[in-house]
Amino acid sequence: MDSYLIQVNGHGDRAPMLDVHLKTNGNSISLGKVKGRKPRWAVRASEMSKKTFNPVRAIVDSMKVEPNPKKAMISLSLGDPTVFGNLPTNDEVTLAVKEVLDSGRYNGYAPSVGYQSCREAVAAYYTCPEAPLEAQDVILTSGCSQAIELALAVLANPGQNILVPRPGFSLYKTLALSMGIEVKLYNLLPEKGWEIDLEHLESLVDEKTACLIVNNPSNPCGSVFSKSHLQKILAVASRQCVPILADEIYGDMVFADCKYEPIATLSTNVPILSCGGLAKRWLVPGWRMGWILIHDRRDIFGNEIRDGLLRLSQRILGPCTIVQGALERILHRTPPEFYQNTLSILKSNADLCYAALSAIPGLQPVQPAGAMYLMVEIEMEHFPEFENDVEFTERLISEQSVFCLPATCFEYPNFFRVVITVPEEMILEACSRIQEFCEMHYQGAEGAQDLECDK
Repeated sequence: MDSYLIQVNGHGDRAPMLDVHLKTNGNSISLGKVKGRKPRWAVRASEMSKKTFNPVRAIVDSMKVEPNPKKAMISLSLGDPTVFGNLPTNDEVTLAVKEVLDSGRYNGYAPSVGYQSCREAVAAYYTCPEAPLEAQDVILTSGCSQAIELALAVLANPGQNILVPRPGFSLYKTLALSMGIEVKLYNLLPEKGWEIDLEHLESLVDEKTACLIVNNPSNPCGSVFSKSHLQKILAVASRQCVPILADEIYGDMVFADCKYEPIATLSTNVPILSCGGLAKRWLVPGWRMGWILIHDRRDIFGNEIRDGLLRLSQRILGPCTIVQGALERILHRTPPEFYQNTLSILKSNADLCYAALSAIPGLQPVQPAGAMYLMVEIEMEHFPEFENDVEFTERLISEQSVFCLPATCFEYPNFFRVVITVPEEMILEACSRIQEFCEMHYQGAEGAQDLECDK
């Protein structure tokens, strides 16, 4: 019988040595002395964390500027409608949550995909003959951001690619790169109200394309696609057999002269994961309630995608149960005039802002049709002292204390984004300051040429 003898020798502060002898069939074999492992700290950030990059934060955090101390700061940068208190949610929404909280019936864990009754409430709210939904087609999530994350994670593997709008919401790229998924940017056309360049979009598709992201209504553009344009997008997806991830968090937030069409209502053969939530339309982004609506009438996703979403949702045990419990009342008892009033304020602000900025030499705003944003082109040739949109917006902060996001944050240089949820008087004051800033720095064709020669 073989036997093993391991002897540890250590002296003082010297590392212990392992003296190893093997005894086989009576014969002793020495393997010599092996230095023992000395434990040491070696804690490193994960590869996933290193790949996680938010371009908005990276750009904004690097803007080392102080606002003009003589002027109160006006921030038109944050897409949070609650910041200034001028757009409160409806009393029915608040009462729904209070009632659930008082009931004490929603304090425990819920199923990871959400309570069945709450999924039924969402399905009932969004179902229609063109795109029928049942509870099994609804996954409740912690905000629309998690809905997008789960949808990306279930559709794409590391090494595959996704098609993302440019300009577009930065989170798509942030999430994809952290998962090892390549991002291909397709162009939106400002001269066509930010419609998709369909030829460019289709040219990007290859055998590794996992999904197409369609954001309508759009952040950052404030655009709303027409029914005919959505049908053309669906035709590309159908030809190329690419599923769609529809970011529809601003669904129904469109102005009176426009109509919102959920993309799933226009196709029976393209499988679609539609992501939405309470954040914007109900003006409660901090409540973190979102959902994925699974549209798969040809059973292309099948059980595999549904099972995948279930498993992924189990990593975090569902969204807030209090808000889940309030969902049915929020969805079905919020009065129509609440939505109408919100849209009336946004439309008024959008019109004011568009008119004011259109009158400023060197700026070309693009008329929005919905959501909460307006994009403005900077005719950089008339502002030759600034290298780009980042420098332009930095100086706007330091001189006029007005903060707009440079569109480099959205992969679209030489534009900036304006948030139109602020009170009317702030919109007017901000536009007045932007005008003063532009008049100070604007150079006509000759002046710009002279400045270039001086450099």
